[in-house]
Amino acid sequence: MIKGIIIVNNSGQARICKFFQQVHREGYSPEEAQQSVVQQVYKQVSERPDSFCNYLEGSIMQWGDATKLIYRHYATLYFVFAVDKLESDLGILDLIQVFVEALDKCFENVCELDLIFHSDKVHYILDEIVMAGMVLETNIVTILSGVNDQTKLHQKSTSKLNEALGKATSTKMGSPGVR
Repeated sequence: MIKGIIIVNNSGQARICKFFQQVHREGYSPEEAQQSVVQQVYKQVSERPDSFCNYLEGSIMQWGDATKLIYRHYATLYFVFAVDKLESDLGILDLIQVFVEALDKCFENVCELDLIFHSDKVHYILDEIVMAGMVLETNIVTILSGVNDQTKLHQKSTSKLNEALGKATSTKMGSPGVR
């Protein structure tokens, strides 16, 4: 099972975080516990030389010793999947590759700013691939089709909302000079 997906930049700033298993830490709020996990994950993966493998077994305090970190470092971003020991290392590496390729196709040469300014779309893509810690889809064509459908639905609902707001505003304000 996938326990969490964390994307951080080279400075340790979280860009996308999705937790599928709750993290708890004595004396900390849930948000503080998640921030602690992000800091621990960043510290562990950033200190490893690029020549080392992309699998890291160790202890993330809040998830226990049965957690593996599988990650890829692309340009300025670390894509980290925290998984239990039963998950296939190569399977998760392939899943990261599918995720990055989907991002690249959606944003044309994806960069860190795309993750910041289009986080909703990034979450759509991630939701097409992983839901509740389980892998749903790995076929990139199917993933992109689902994301495109969601984007069209969002655009349609936004245009209807804007149209309704425009009508409400013009009705409320009334015509100039009419009392």
